[in-house]
Amino acid sequence: MTVLQGATQLEALSAIRLSVRTDETTSPGRQRAANGGSAQALGAKIIGEAEDLDVSASKTTPFERPELSKWLAEPSRFDMILWWRLDRAVRSMADMHELAKWARTYRKMLVFAEGPGGMLKLDFRNPLDPIAEIMVTLLAFAAQMEAQAIRERVQGASAAMRAMALRWRGARPPYGYMPAPMPDGAGQTLVPDPDAVKVIERIVRELIEGGNPTAIARSLNSDDPPIPTPRDHWALKQGRATGGRTGGPAYERGTKVERFKWGASTINSLLRSPALLGHKLHGGVPVRDASGRPVAATAEPILTREEFDNIAELLGTRARDTRPAVRKDTNALLLRVIFCAGCDGRMYYTKASGKRKTNVYGCRSAAHGVTCETPASIKAEWVEEYVKREFLQHAGRWEVIEIRKIPGYDPGPEIGEVSAELEAHMKQSGRFRSEAGRRLWEEKATALETRLEELEATPRRPPVEEEIRTGRTYADQWESEDDAGKRNMLLDAGARVLVKQSRAGGKHALDESRLAFDVAQHSDPEAEALEEARHQALL
Repeated sequence: MTVLQGATQLEALSAIRLSVRTDETTSPGRQRAANGGSAQALGAKIIGEAEDLDVSASKTTPFERPELSKWLAEPSRFDMILWWRLDRAVRSMADMHELAKWARTYRKMLVFAEGPGGMLKLDFRNPLDPIAEIMVTLLAFAAQMEAQAIRERVQGASAAMRAMALRWRGARPPYGYMPAPMPDGAGQTLVPDPDAVKVIERIVRELIEGGNPTAIARSLNSDDPPIPTPRDHWALKQGRATGGRTGGPAYERGTKVERFKWGASTINSLLRSPALLGHKLHGGVPVRDASGRPVAATAEPILTREEFDNIAELLGTRARDTRPAVRKDTNALLLRVIFCAGCDGRMYYTKASGKRKTNVYGCRSAAHGVTCETPASIKAEWVEEYVKREFLQHAGRWEVIEIRKIPGYDPGPEIGEVSAELEAHMKQSGRFRSEAGRRLWEEKATALETRLEELEATPRRPPVEEEIRTGRTYADQWESEDDAGKRNMLLDAGARVLVKQSRAGGKHALDESRLAFDVAQHSDPEAEALEEARHQALL
């Protein structure tokens, strides 16, 4: 450290802090320039910088900030710390007291480029000088009062904004939405984010097709490039790098990752969030108006109530399904279609390797703790060609009929949500001593009761299904599908092939007597038409 005597040049640390990266009025550049001006005025040399971005002074002490804390732990490296203003350093008297105690212990100067009357210097190099201590107490009190006033103004403005339908107060929106100007130009609202909506649609589609949250998360992570998580998606939208530290707040030293990964909990939280219904949320629950109805955050919700409830029902089922997902890159066309006749267990696909020159399907009963007396194995090329031929002979000329499910409506889930919210609210009835507090409590209780009454009077509407004629035959569709699509066609048709153990001498050609193919019972539209014609002729 430089000796603090005579004309020896002082060495300074430039400290920069920003609560929100996008705040231009307190940008790092402006703070850096102000600290540089202070150093020049004091004849000091800046030997390092502690830059803490996205770090709140109200929530962290100087000793908890990622960069500044490292410097404070090595006080011998510098003589003074430079800040732009006092609020860049602390927001409470307690934090100022601890910082002043540190400066007094290590004989440092605390300098603020802009303070009462200009640059403010708090010199703790002389332990007998009481002026710095008095100034610290007064300034810390003023900073704490200012922080409290700002907090109250922000909370009041946020509460008022939450009650306004369609108005968005800013900050990070729920995944699936992005801010956009209000149609009348007054403030912002939320609209669907096309990129995120595509991901949500994919998640819902995979859930409907039988996936569980764990399998869906694995699918999203395995894409090349991987699908960004909600947190990374927002970072990219803001032009920032993905990833960060895991395990809590920014000032905690968790594991640093280049990108975050999808997990089952992320999928569950996303699909269960009322934000998909376009509702404003506060504390994880919908904000409600005087009638108890959820306040809308957008005029274009991603899901209807019926769709949201159907997804919740599927999640309840899939959460208990721990079966591994079918890998997308597998070539197993007949997975879950082909079975061993000896034990009626599934046969699995094995690629050619080593001495085995061909791909095969084989019985793996032993791996599942089952004894098969006649385990079967068959060349994949042979059995796949056989199944294709048999399937198209059975169903190739039939028209593909798509089933569209039109969701119904069941007020039950929302009744449960509102009842739980009302129950939690009722427990707070005795907490209010002021008349205003009791009045606000009664208003919310009345709104929740009103909404419950409305929901209880709403009849349940069951879902219905409608058939859509596509004009395509199964043969047409088979040719246009990849292996995964063809497998789904076989599964949808209830196709099943049983394979018996091979006999000696059957290694060079397919012995079809070993195979038995069947599909579920389906009606044949042409056969039905002929039968109807014959019936009419007999009348």
